[in-house]
Parts: sequence; C-alpha cells; structure tokens
Amino acid sequence: MDKKSGVEITLKDIQSIKAFNGITEKSKKAILKIAKARLYERDKTLFFEKDQINKFYAILSGKVSMARYSGWGQKRIFFILGEGDLINEVVFDELPVSVMCEVFEEAVILEFNKEEFLAIMEKDFSLTLNIINSIGKKQRRLYRQLKNTVPIRMDKKLAAKLWKLSRDYGVSKGDWRLIDLKITVTYLSYMLGSSRETISRAMKVLLSEGVIKWEDKSLFVHEKSLLKYYRD
Repeated sequence: MDKKSGVEITLKDIQSIKAFNGITEKSKKAILKIAKARLYERDKTLFFEKDQINKFYAILSGKVSMARYSGWGQKRIFFILGEGDLINEVVFDELPVSVMCEVFEEAVILEFNKEEFLAIMEKDFSLTLNIINSIGKKQRRLYRQLKNTVPIRMDKKLAAKLWKLSRDYGVSKGDWRLIDLKITVTYLSYMLGSSRETISRAMKVLLSEGVIKWEDKSLFVHEKSLLKYYRD
C-alpha cells in the first residue's frame, strides 16, 4: 500500500504493464517492492519539458498525453498513452526530458526510483529488452508523424489521425467505431500542430463526406471509408 496515495499495488498490477511481460517472477516482485502508485486528476502535469527527473513512470489506469510547446507557444501533442504503457523510458539517458506529460483522463500512475529500477534491469535481460522495444515503438510512431508533415490537405491529415485513434481507442458499434476518448477540436489541433479554426474546417469536410459523425457529443468514424478517403 502506498500510504500517500492510498492506492494498493499488487503483483497483478505489475503484470498488467506491457513491458513487464515475460520477465522473471523475481523481477516482478522486486518491481512491486519499489513501486509507488499515485492518483492524478485530469489536466494535472506529471512533469514539464526540461525537467530533470529521477523517476520512471508507467500507467496502471487512465491516459496521459505527451506534448511540447513550439518557440511561439503553440502546443503539439505527440502521443496519447494508456493503460499498461510506459511513459518516460528515455529517463535513463540522464538528460532533461524533452516533452511534458499531462493527464488526459484520471489516471493511476506507477512510479519507480530510476537507480532502483536500473538495478533490476541489470539482472534481467528480458526486462531490458522490453524497455528497448518500448522506446523503439515510440520512435516508429514519431517517424510516421514526420511522414505526415509533408504537404497534404488538412482534411486528409485529420482523416489519418482519426483512423489511428479509432485503431488505438475505438469501440465497434456496428459499421462504425466510437473513439472512446473525450476528444475535442482543440485537442485535435494540438495533435496536428494546427489552429482550431483549420481543424474545424477539416472536420466539416469529413462530416459532409459521411466518413465521421457526431452523436451525443461522441465521435464515430467509418474506418474503411475514412481510410479510403485519406488514400484517394
């Protein structure tokens, strides 16, 4: 039990973190021993860009976003991370963090002292390999985002982003998929690095094409039609 947060941590919780799959039972128990759990409300900031932190974080429940601000103050969101994801694997490079982390929806975050966690990694190569793979996965996602920075109509960029969100956070509803996030036009503008007005116009185009729809403040996408729209 983490007395400060009041959140109980069990071995099952440790096993729910993707990067802890396939590691030894000894490592899981060692991770449980050093783990602390804290409950964060929506919009709370876990750390800021350029912070020097000595903690390693993983998401037990809820979601967080990774973002940074441009030189002229425009916010850009790179990732939304969810249950079972690691947050800041790059903490091990000893440099200040290059992004900020905000709680997207109420979350329980596991935190570990960096040196204590490194000591466990040194004794379990499977854990080390899982951390490396997690970094690689984020790197590939960044490459895909860079690919989408080439000149392309904003409605097509938005279509690609909504398709990806439907894959990651979608719930099937017949021929449609509900994006199970409290997503807003403003938040989409942060994700695409554009103005709210531009995203609103692009959203209207996709609505008129019938590839997305709003119902009771929930966003639905027709995945096949949306993907075809992006590729055409």
